[in-house]
Amino acid sequence: MNPPLRLPALSFAALLLSFSALAAPAAPGPLRAGAARVDITPRVNPGYPPSGKYGHEHLFIRAIVLDNGVTRAALLGADLGGLSEDIYSTAAKQIAALLNCPVQNIIMSATHTHAGSPAGPPPPGFPRQPTEQIVAAMMDAVRQAKANLQPALVGYGAGFSYLNVNRDTVSDQTHRWTQAANLNAPSDKTVAVVSFTTPSGDPIAAYVNYAMHPINGYLVGITTADFAGAACRYVEQAFDDKMVMVFTQGASGDQNPLYLRPSTNALASASGVPATGYEMVRENIEAPLRDRKVPYRRPDPKVADRFERWIESEGDVLGEEVIRVMSNVHDRSGDVALWGAQTNISCPGRTRTGSGREGAPGTYTDGPPVGIRLGIVGIGDIALSTVNAEIYTLIGQRAKKNSPLAHTVVVTLANGRANSGYIPDDASFGHETFQVLGSRLKPGCAEQGIANGLDSLISQYASK
Repeated sequence: MNPPLRLPALSFAALLLSFSALAAPAAPGPLRAGAARVDITPRVNPGYPPSGKYGHEHLFIRAIVLDNGVTRAALLGADLGGLSEDIYSTAAKQIAALLNCPVQNIIMSATHTHAGSPAGPPPPGFPRQPTEQIVAAMMDAVRQAKANLQPALVGYGAGFSYLNVNRDTVSDQTHRWTQAANLNAPSDKTVAVVSFTTPSGDPIAAYVNYAMHPINGYLVGITTADFAGAACRYVEQAFDDKMVMVFTQGASGDQNPLYLRPSTNALASASGVPATGYEMVRENIEAPLRDRKVPYRRPDPKVADRFERWIESEGDVLGEEVIRVMSNVHDRSGDVALWGAQTNISCPGRTRTGSGREGAPGTYTDGPPVGIRLGIVGIGDIALSTVNAEIYTLIGQRAKKNSPLAHTVVVTLANGRANSGYIPDDASFGHETFQVLGSRLKPGCAEQGIANGLDSLISQYASK
């Protein structure tokens, strides 16, 4: 299964590109795959102990290890808010040494759950799990996945889910920019699935990509892997826990869940605001807790249980789409190339001088340049491209549209964490939302830099 050639014309204005591992061959070989998961659920949550009824209450490190006889690769997913540069640099080196493969052949990303910390709410007071524990869990998962290597086939499929919605909008009440559902703005509904099976068709692993912020549990006080973790457990349990699903975030910087009624009612209960039963304006009830203007209260048990059941339901719906796609992937290959590379781009930065969360223009001075790490792991005719930041929808769509490989996935929050903040597309820099106002980037560089940088990496792979 050789990658088809379709090389785009690229522009590198205002970019500093530093490529690595460009001379490495991309020779095909017989694929083997193995997968494993390691539980990293915090043992104590004094604010709201887990009920034990729902799969999303558990947090995992999941790993898929690939071997084609020429080289190896590893795909890791973590039920965490993000992966620091320290975690990435430490774990990547150890994993590369364990697998005897280049660091560029490793992708590790976070599901971005906003409620994975071990102690009571609200942030930022949550103690974080130590780097050493996370790295140790990653190494454990990779060792187990390596031990589970077996002959495998790989295939790509794509489906759709309408659970997400663009969250940059102008309020009907204040006529200012805010965080709420915008049904008329860009939103990528694609559920991308890279499926690994045995030659007889039994599932080994699925590498899944969807763009939606896991904010259901933010500030509610319940430890949860959110819809992403619920979807993983739903799919894994559907196959009697004989396979592993790794969830990755697509271009979700401007994407929220469409349905926020259960979480906004739980959030209201935690802040002492009467839960109306209707969907509530998230920003209005989030702000008092986020800004520590009201004390946290444990949510009403009935409201909290409805909230947890909704997370489970959201994961079930997404999980069913994943299984539907897996069921219809028929073009599989067992003889594939594995190849990885990374690049860094640098864009002009800015430092905000004003204050205010949203709804008013920001003021800025020149700031230091911002570095963004991009990467690719090629698997046959599939390109898993990576960005170490939260990017807006149109950037991800542009990268996929211009890619020389039709089966291109954009994985965000991967391989460390850029200090850029959110990365809006150029057209969205006029939005006075918290994501845009807090971005450390000047407009006019990152969108083109990311899209062209990824396409250049994929083009190199496609030409080998």
